Amino acid sequence: MENSFGRPIIPENETERLTRLYSYGLTDTYEELGSFKHIASMAAHIFRTPIALVSFVDEKQVIFKANVGMEGTRQVSRGISLCSLSILQEEVTVFENAREEACLLANPLVTGDFGLQFYAAAPLQTPDGYRIGSVCIVDKKPRKFSDAEQELLQGLASAVMEELEEKRLG
Repeated sequence: MENSFGRPIIPENETERLTRLYSYGLTDTYEELGSFKHIASMAAHIFRTPIALVSFVDEKQVIFKANVGMEGTRQVSRGISLCSLSILQEEVTVFENAREEACLLANPLVTGDFGLQFYAAAPLQTPDGYRIGSVCIVDKKPRKFSDAEQELLQGLASAVMEELEEKRLG
């Protein structure tokens, strides 16, 4: 798999993480989920970003189950998607100016025509601790992202996980 980040992007618990991801039955189709679309729409509106996604990190790709601002794009290679980085830590991942981040200088989404400059993502963490995806927002201009905004983004990610758990257990 391609890796544009110059650092490892595979968590140590990858096998177990993928097993947990697949238990939700999300990666079999590319169909957007309506409730997740609402959360992505809210994220774009609240944070005033042109792009918001609910994504799940599969073995080789990142699958978008809700997509505001990149309609028609259903997946991207794991090796270039910044969502791959967001599952590596419990905290919100923030790149206020992606062009100043060493690990992103070879990333085609940052250096290419897409022009990503701001990225923030709250990981989607299962009750047993596996991070399977993220709720993220993207802008094509740099911006600040406060602690309060990070908490709000994490709250949206928690709402996604609560719905996933209800569907899985229900």
